[in-house]
Amino acid sequence: MTTPFIKICGLKTEADVDAAVTAGADAVGFVFAPGSPRTVDATVAARLAERVPAGVLTVGVFRGQSVEEIRRLVRESGVRAAQLHGEEGPEYFEALRAEGKTLLRATSQHVERCGEYGEDLLLLDAPDPGSGKPWNWGSAQFSAPEGHWLLAGGLSPHNVREALDLTGAWGVDVSSGVESERGVKSPDLIRAFIATARSGRPVTSAG
Repeated sequence: MTTPFIKICGLKTEADVDAAVTAGADAVGFVFAPGSPRTVDATVAARLAERVPAGVLTVGVFRGQSVEEIRRLVRESGVRAAQLHGEEGPEYFEALRAEGKTLLRATSQHVERCGEYGEDLLLLDAPDPGSGKPWNWGSAQFSAPEGHWLLAGGLSPHNVREALDLTGAWGVDVSSGVESERGVKSPDLIRAFIATARSGRPVTSAG
């Protein structure tokens, strides 16, 4: 069984970051997009990113923001990757490439392969992002992209292993599925999610 790449997103506190890093996350995400209960500013993100070891990717998440704003927030926060989660076209990725950061493209559309827009990693979100409803992974309508891609949307400790087995995803991304209430992360659920994804067997939330 291939070890999946795991990103825990929407972190807001030192406890969130410590739980994700200690449990073995490969990447942690900080939301800069406005209007989310998980949104943080550059100052908070910078403080949190300083706690993250070099081997774990720090990701700033953006939606519908200008290239100039993305550049500013990336530089002020010190994150090492930018995830564009909106209608941004290839020109955004081309403009941001000069920043020397890892670039992630998040989309709810079917995509043939990672890299079509110049992204380093592709994140395939559910058709209704933020709803907590996952793809129907086993349906004929679901088509896995080629390359390094992460499955997101409606994942939790209870279904992440099934999702990986059915889709063959290179990695997974989770936010609401490891929360005790909207916008509040649960260290127990973070640990359970990562352990389940890596072990291939169910783990309780207290795991």
